[in-house]
Amino acid sequence: MKPGSRFGGWAGSLTAVLLTAYPANRLSAQDTSAIDRGVRIGIVYRPGVRPGMVVLPVPKAALDSVRALVVRDVDYSDRFEPITLPGGDSIRAASPPSSPSAGRTATGAGGGARGTGGAAVATGLNYPLYQALGADFVVGITPAAGDSTVVTVYDVAAGGVRRELRARLPALGDAGFRLAVHRLADRVLEASLGVGGTAATRILFVMNGKVYTIDQDGADQRLVSSSDHQAMSPAWAGDGRRFAYMEFWEGHGRLFVQDVASGKRAPVVTTGQALDFTPAFSPDGKTLAFSRAIEEGTDVYTVNVKDGCCLQRLTVGRFYDNLSPTYSPDGRRIAFVSTRPGLPQIYVMSADGTDQQLFAPFDYGATGSSNAPEWSPDGQTVAFHRDVGGTLQVFVLDVRTRAVRQLTSVGRNEDPTWAPDSRHMAFVSDRSGYRQLWIIDVETGRIRPLLQQSGARLPAWSPRLPETASSAP
Repeated sequence: MKPGSRFGGWAGSLTAVLLTAYPANRLSAQDTSAIDRGVRIGIVYRPGVRPGMVVLPVPKAALDSVRALVVRDVDYSDRFEPITLPGGDSIRAASPPSSPSAGRTATGAGGGARGTGGAAVATGLNYPLYQALGADFVVGITPAAGDSTVVTVYDVAAGGVRRELRARLPALGDAGFRLAVHRLADRVLEASLGVGGTAATRILFVMNGKVYTIDQDGADQRLVSSSDHQAMSPAWAGDGRRFAYMEFWEGHGRLFVQDVASGKRAPVVTTGQALDFTPAFSPDGKTLAFSRAIEEGTDVYTVNVKDGCCLQRLTVGRFYDNLSPTYSPDGRRIAFVSTRPGLPQIYVMSADGTDQQLFAPFDYGATGSSNAPEWSPDGQTVAFHRDVGGTLQVFVLDVRTRAVRQLTSVGRNEDPTWAPDSRHMAFVSDRSGYRQLWIIDVETGRIRPLLQQSGARLPAWSPRLPETASSAP
């Protein structure tokens, strides 16, 4: 390879790849509020607009950790206003026996929810009391026979039980305990509002050249990639059972697909002879799209990872680069980055490479580089980051109207990735003084730190993880 060659520039410098494939910022909007449990950006966040929820004190100390996780997941869902009971949870939670609202309790829930500090509930909830506290729902967590746990969701307005949920939870300290409780919290959300939660999800990210995973609440960080090679570009498969990433091998970029439960991994066929990076699974999990940098340029390719065959080149850029593919949820289109306008911008094409066109509008001379697109799970928007006055900010593109909206504006923001609810997004920001992971609720503007360690980047949010998913490396 001759010095100064195009491929030598890519392979010899990780910085060259990251500047093109991963612009430094990805989110921008009217970022204006202070940080408490979460920062409110761009809009007035009014407590009380969300339905209120009380998670009752638990009858046994063994369930304290379960309750703490459920309360936090309820809060982080941004769909409820968690209500703390006055007096340290010691108010009289039960209705008097003569109360007409006391007769509707959950079958098998241990005679209804039970509080602590003299707040035992023998016959039912004091619904008028919770209504006065602003609660729309009350959640009781009680032990049942064996190792089962019963979670009862009470509808305050209806004065009765909305849903009773049963689960067998692993022992505290078991590797699967936190994910099992997160999954239970998601069921509470579905039972009360009929929408899926994101508690039982994880986020992959890169730090110090290795791929890690972390729960959506910022706990349980684990190394999942090899410790022998520099890695980047993690991406989840749609079933949550596999993920892909790139490792540097002797100056080349090699793609791997790794099983979540076993930790076993396998190299992707036809990769590793060039600089292959930014993998993205098709929705059915059979195809992996990725970027390949060679002497002639950088282009988008696909390979059939199910059958281990059938490399296909989708773009041909002899004088410009095409990279960073992301599939639409129906698998029919791929958004990607192209430098054909002069600066990197967001383009779209059919999944077979035809009908390539500009996707995110921009103004020559006024709009900077756009990079790192990710299609939302509901198919309605594409997130990306764009240079604004020399600083990267996160934007969202409305797929139907092609209108572009800036989501962040404080600090340098980049690398957005969607949660499975298409409402939350993780991204990298230096707003606190150094680069760390944050999560934003795009509906309310609430923002919270996910990982406060410095140097994290390239997050990838998982789909809702199946029962068999494990975080074992």
